[in-house]
Amino acid sequence: RTVNLISCSRVIDGIIQKGQAQMAKTTKSTVKQPTQDIGIKISPLEVKVMPVLIIGDAPLICHAWSQKAKLAMLAKQLKQAATGREAKDPVQDFKDSLYPLVGGGYGFPSVAVKAAAVTACTSVEGITKVAARQAFHILGESVEIPTAFDGRLMRQDMIRIIGAEPEMREDMVRVGMGTADIRYRSQFWPWRAKVIVRYNRRALSEEQIINLINNAGFGVGIGEWRPEKDGQAGLFHVATSDEARQFLKKAA
Repeated sequence: RTVNLISCSRVIDGIIQKGQAQMAKTTKSTVKQPTQDIGIKISPLEVKVMPVLIIGDAPLICHAWSQKAKLAMLAKQLKQAATGREAKDPVQDFKDSLYPLVGGGYGFPSVAVKAAAVTACTSVEGITKVAARQAFHILGESVEIPTAFDGRLMRQDMIRIIGAEPEMREDMVRVGMGTADIRYRSQFWPWRAKVIVRYNRRALSEEQIINLINNAGFGVGIGEWRPEKDGQAGLFHVATSDEARQFLKKAA
C-alpha cells in the first residue's frame, strides 16, 4: 500500500513538472520580442540639365488645333445641333496652325521632341522605350491655351522656333473615307531650336541622350508630314561644335 502511494506521488509529480514545462514554453513563445527598425536606403537621383541645339534639315510644318475646330468637335460629342460649315479661310487657317509665344515669336510643343526620341529607341541598341520615357524630359516655355469646354486656360510647354518667319503652305490631303481636301498650314524654313533636357544621369548619359535626339531627327522627325508618318518634313540634327559656336556668336 505504501509502495502504491509513493508510485502515485511520483506519477503526479511527473505530470505537474510536464505541465509547468509546457506552460513555460507557451509563455515564452507568446512574449513579443523587441522589434528592430530596418532602414530603407533610397539612392538619390542625379538630375542634370543640358542644353541641346537642334538644326532643321527640312521644313517644320505646324498644325495646332484651332479653337474653332475644338468647339466643333466638342459640339458633336455633346450632341448639339450642327451648324452649316463656314467658308474656308486660308489665311485664318494658316494663323490658327501656329503656336504663338508670350512676348512674340512662335514655338512648338516640347513633348514632340521627347516623343520622337523615345520612338527612335527602336534604332538604338541598349535603350528601351520604357527606360527612355523615365530618364529625361524636355523643358520649354509655358503657354496658356484656352479649352473648348469653358475657356479656362491650360498650360502647355513649347520650345522656341528660331529662324525665318512662318510662311503659308498648301497641301492636298485625304481625310475620313479618302475624301480629298486642301489644307493651309504654316511652316518654318530654315529653323533651329534650343532644347533644354532635364535628365537622370544614373539612367542615361549625356552621350546616350544626344544620340537618341540625333537619331530622332533623322528617322522620326517632328510636326506634320514627318518620316514617322511617311513624310519628309520635320527633319533635324543635333548641332556640331562648330555649328553651336556659330549660333552662340550670332546670338551674342
